[in-house]
Amino acid sequence: MKVQSEAMDLSEQQKKARKKARKSNGDPFSGWKENLSGYLFIAPMFLGTSLLVLFPIFASLALSFTDWNFVSGYNNVKFIGFDNFTALFSNGLFIKALKNNFILLLAIPITLMVSLALAVIINRYVYLKDLFKVIYFMPFISSIVAVAVVFQVMFHPTQGPINQFLMSIGIDHPPEWIADVTYSLPSVMLIMIWTSIGFNLIIYLAGLQNIPKELYEAAQIDGASAWFQFTKITIPLVSPTTFLLLVTGVISSFKVFDLIIVLTEGGPANSTLTPVVYLYQQAFIELKTGYASAIALVMFIIILIITYLQFIGQKKWVNY
Repeated sequence: MKVQSEAMDLSEQQKKARKKARKSNGDPFSGWKENLSGYLFIAPMFLGTSLLVLFPIFASLALSFTDWNFVSGYNNVKFIGFDNFTALFSNGLFIKALKNNFILLLAIPITLMVSLALAVIINRYVYLKDLFKVIYFMPFISSIVAVAVVFQVMFHPTQGPINQFLMSIGIDHPPEWIADVTYSLPSVMLIMIWTSIGFNLIIYLAGLQNIPKELYEAAQIDGASAWFQFTKITIPLVSPTTFLLLVTGVISSFKVFDLIIVLTEGGPANSTLTPVVYLYQQAFIELKTGYASAIALVMFIIILIITYLQFIGQKKWVNY
């Protein structure tokens, strides 16, 4: 009898536990203390993201259809429809800025190629790898304002060390670099490449270390050359890393602001003007907030389209 009563008690306890579990699963307010603590933990990030990211995005979307400047207050907002976009695409200065930005995109494949080559060399043939990682990573973590000031001195048309060296080896009329309409944008691209190599190098090194060594050993046994191993093993197997760096690089190229604003301020003759710099000029110098919001919306759509095309294209060349 005692055994039967204990078994019945155990069975009742199990039924109560199952009933409680079913109740808690169907009750949205069950475990409210745990839910409350979770919401409290995410509240700072959620509020910060909402106030500093989401609200400005939606506000910019709405303001792009208005004629307004932030000094006059919200009471003077005037809805003008698509007039900002019509004026924008008939503005030769914006078109020039957009062309300059697309030219800057050429720096991305160059950066990827140089970074991958350096990563392969460091990964396979260089001792003290950590030292070289730090050396190449330093430009990326350095203040871009300081970098721009340093290159202002280096690219000085007459007194800069680069042109001083070129004149010392017999070049009488070296390029004027950032002071020349022809060479100013390539100079900016050169600095972009120099500052981005370190980050790409670190990511590529991580990708190279995930490639099985057995593949290289098998290729060596079959007599494959180093170039064949690089093109048929290394490049295909780091293609997901390349795709990641390509997407982030394209997005970053459309956000180049501090380097240009310190180095050239968009000059000379708007030869280094980009849409982000033009947006800054319209918003905070000309006080055309609605017009600047239209620029921001156009840039968002362009980046979205380019990223979408990249995701479509990666199905053909990225090997997961």
